[in-house]
Amino acid sequence: MECRKGCAACCIVVSINSPIPGMPTGKKAGVRCINLDDSNFCKIHNESNYPKFCSGLKASKEMCGDNNEYAYEYLTNLELFTKPEKYKN
Repeated sequence: MECRKGCAACCIVVSINSPIPGMPTGKKAGVRCINLDDSNFCKIHNESNYPKFCSGLKASKEMCGDNNEYAYEYLTNLELFTKPEKYKN
C-alpha cells in the first residue's frame, strides 16, 4: 500500500524515541515532525539522513484504513496500548 499524499499520521501521531534530523531527542506522540512541510510531505524522505525508524514504518490497510481519520485514530490507539506502564496515568 502507498501512503496517502498529505496524510502524515505516522509523522504526527507516533512517538519516536531515537534522534531524527532537527529533533535530537526524538519526538513525543502527537507532536508534528519538524521535517514535514506545510503540505504534510516529508522534506527528507529518501535522503541519506532519513531515519531508519521512518523507513521501517510501512503503510498497510490495517494501519491506514481508507481515510486519514482512520489512520490517526488507529495510530493514537496503538500509541496508548504500547505506552510503557511507567508513563501511563
